[in-house]
Amino acid sequence: MIVCKFGGTSVASAEQIKKVFNIVKSNPERKVVAVSAPGKRSSEDIKVTDLLIDLAETALIGGDVESKINAVVNRYEDITSGLGLDQTMSEIIAADLRERVAGDKSNKDLFIDNLKASGEDNNAKLIAAYFNVAGVPARYVSPKEGLLVNDLPERTYALPEAYEKLSVLKDTEEVVIFPGFFGYTKDGILRTFDRGGSDITGSILASAVSADLYENFTDVDCVFSANPKVINNPAEIKEITYREMRELSYAGFAVFHDEALMPVYRQGIPVNIKNTNNPSAPGTRIVPTRTEQGRSVTGISADSGFSILYVSKYLMNREVGFGRKLLQIIEEENISYEHTPSGLDDISVIMRSNQLTPEKEERIVRRVKEELHADDAHFRHGFSMIVIVGEGMRNNTGLAARATTAISSTGANIEMINQGSSEVSLVFGVNKQFEDQILKALYSEFFSAVKM
Repeated sequence: MIVCKFGGTSVASAEQIKKVFNIVKSNPERKVVAVSAPGKRSSEDIKVTDLLIDLAETALIGGDVESKINAVVNRYEDITSGLGLDQTMSEIIAADLRERVAGDKSNKDLFIDNLKASGEDNNAKLIAAYFNVAGVPARYVSPKEGLLVNDLPERTYALPEAYEKLSVLKDTEEVVIFPGFFGYTKDGILRTFDRGGSDITGSILASAVSADLYENFTDVDCVFSANPKVINNPAEIKEITYREMRELSYAGFAVFHDEALMPVYRQGIPVNIKNTNNPSAPGTRIVPTRTEQGRSVTGISADSGFSILYVSKYLMNREVGFGRKLLQIIEEENISYEHTPSGLDDISVIMRSNQLTPEKEERIVRRVKEELHADDAHFRHGFSMIVIVGEGMRNNTGLAARATTAISSTGANIEMINQGSSEVSLVFGVNKQFEDQILKALYSEFFSAVKM
């Protein structure tokens, strides 16, 4: 059995959905299909998810929602008419949106989640209807039928029993069309995964049915070794390990959600990233291990939006429990951290900036000074994390020196260096303004023709 996931651009229009149909029809092993909400049809277009967020925010302030509802319905009407479906489907979608808009607004985040999820949910219903009309028996399956997720306030993840409940899909005779991006708590509350979470849904389904392969269809032929928007014609990656892909996805490789690997990783299910617009291309395979190592560096990625909490205290290294107490303060603000590089008398905690508010920063700094008696504590913002990834790095002497030399050639200052014990990745914290220059310098160092 093959589980497929089709991203937003793959289901953005009637023409794209017809491609999805032909891909699924071409291989009878493709039995479970996870779909996103309609994405952009062109660079100037607006994703349906963004239209739904706008609708939700308008409803929350008591604004005129009719024009917002119509903007969403019009997108679906374009698709239904292009697929030759009757008007009934558009009417079902319009009624669903109005019901959601009239729903409970006491919890702002849950209300927005409910509206956002309608993008995937209604698109799955529409696509299932088209498959049946076009001659391939299919059925829409709601996440209510098994994708159980945890309760607030933690970030959304699938509960262990979700896999057991969803395992019944492996016996399906029809093609299952399953909306991505969201699940339900045991109390029936809808919760969404992080944006891009349809990748997670597809991976959960693949694990639940013990698929032989998880195909993730997007709008590129493969994963590239660096961002093609920054690097001209970067090298293609034909095969990559789970660990390498996880590291690259974490730091800006938008082609695959970084949390989506865990369910398939646990079962060793290979992933194939393919192009909906060019399905015959082999794509990039993500596998547990690979025998062909090739270059020592597999890829280089970068992501911005990081902040650093600097803390210093004389003789910090002699104080038992200092690091634990510091991270406890961070935890109590419901903030996760990325890295904690340290010296004898200082420690830095690197975190995503979108978790912070001025009020949280003020509380953290005050508590660190008052409770931990730190000599100094302050936040700095505007950082990027540059990640160099490769299974072959551990056997390559001098790689860190080559990387730091390349970075210094740009004039950038390295704020942080971190290498995990697995030696699969090397992370550099730098000011965001140097991000593109550093990517180009590192790519030239590790991927030029003469340096293998």
